Amino acid sequence: MSSLNNKRVLLGVSGGIAAYKSAEIIRRLQDQGAQVRVVMTPAAQEFITPLTLQALSGNPVHTDLLDPAAEAAMGHIELARWADLLLIAPASADFIARLAQGKGDDLLTTLCLAHSAAIAVAPAMNQAMWRNPATQDNLAVLQRREVAIIGPDAGAQACGDVGPGRLLEPVAIVEHCADLFQTGSLDGKTVVITAGPTREALDPVRFISNHSSGKMGYALAEAALEAGATTVLISGPTHLTPPHRARLVAAVSAADMHAASLDALQNCDVFIATAAVADYRPNQVAEQKIKKTDSDSMLVELVKNPDIVAAVAAHKPKPFTVGFAAETEQVREYARAKLQRKNLDLVVANDVSQADIGFNSDENAVTLIWPAKEENLPQQGKHQLARELIKRIAAQLA
Repeated sequence: MSSLNNKRVLLGVSGGIAAYKSAEIIRRLQDQGAQVRVVMTPAAQEFITPLTLQALSGNPVHTDLLDPAAEAAMGHIELARWADLLLIAPASADFIARLAQGKGDDLLTTLCLAHSAAIAVAPAMNQAMWRNPATQDNLAVLQRREVAIIGPDAGAQACGDVGPGRLLEPVAIVEHCADLFQTGSLDGKTVVITAGPTREALDPVRFISNHSSGKMGYALAEAALEAGATTVLISGPTHLTPPHRARLVAAVSAADMHAASLDALQNCDVFIATAAVADYRPNQVAEQKIKKTDSDSMLVELVKNPDIVAAVAAHKPKPFTVGFAAETEQVREYARAKLQRKNLDLVVANDVSQADIGFNSDENAVTLIWPAKEENLPQQGKHQLARELIKRIAAQLA
C-alpha cells in the first residue's frame, strides 16, 4: 500500500456506533505513510471524543463550520485544498443522504462541496437502513459523481440484526484507499522527470543556485508511479525522500543533469522537465576557496549551460516533452514562446512572484499551454496538481 506514502487524508467521522473504529483507521492510514487530519460531525462526538482522535492523529480535530479562529483564514477551504483524499468513515445513512443532496449545513458536508480531489465513503448502518430504497438511490447518485463507495460488510450488528451495513474493517478500508490512487493510465510507459535545483560551483565551498525545493518534481514522480509508469527521477540537491519505486539519478550541476537526461532517453515515452536548471555557470571554477580582498567588487564570467529540455525535444525518436516555465511577469507570453522555441508538446507555466505558491510551497496554481489550447488549474496541493497533470499527459498518449 505504498501509494498512501505522503498522501494527505482528511478523515470525516459521522454519527454511529462504528465511530469508535475511526481511531484504528487513523492508525492504519499512518502505518502506510499517510498524513491524517480529522473532521467530526456533532453526532460523531456523542460516540467518540475529539480529544481521542486528536491524540492519535497528532493534529487538532475540526468540528465547527463557523469557527471564528479558523474561518478568519477561510479554514474550511484550506482544509479542502490540503487533502488528497476525503474519506468519510463511518458514513451514516443521514450523512450519505445529505451528501447526495449537495448539502453544506455543517463542516463535513461543506468540505465535500469544496474538495476537488477524491472522495470516498465507508457506509455503516443498520441492515434495514442499508437496504432501504432511499439509501440505495442516494448511493447511486454518489457513484454517478465518482464518489468511491467502500463496503459495507455483512454480519452481526450492534442492534442485534444480521445483514449488510457493518463498517468494513479498517485494514480493508485503507487498502481500498490505496487502490484509489492506482490509475493504470500509464501502464507500460516510461516517464523521466527532472526535479530540484542545480548547483554551479564557484570554488570548492560556494555555488550559484536557486530556490527550487523539488517538491513538484517529486510529486509528479509519485503520480507517474500511481499511473503505472516506470519512473526515472533525475534530481538536483534536495532534502526530499524520493518515491521508493522510482529510479533515482542524482545530479548536482546542469552538466550532470544534461548527461543523465540524455542517458535516460532510451525507451522514454514522456520527459517532464520540472528542474530549475541554472541557465549559466561560472566559466572558471577556482581550485581553492576564493579569499575576500580589499576590492569592493568581484567579476565572475558566466557561460551558458546546455539546454536540457530543448536537447530532449530534438532527440529522435522524440518523447512527449513537457517543460515548466517559472516566470515573474508576462507568464503566458513567455511560456508560449518557450513552447514554440524549444519544440515542446506542453508547457506548465506558473507565476513564482506569488509568495504562497511555487518555489518551496506545498501548493501551486498553473496554466497548461499546448500548441492549440490553454487550461488553468487552480491553486491546490502539489500532489493533487501532479495527478491532474499526469492525467492530462496520459490522455494525450491514449
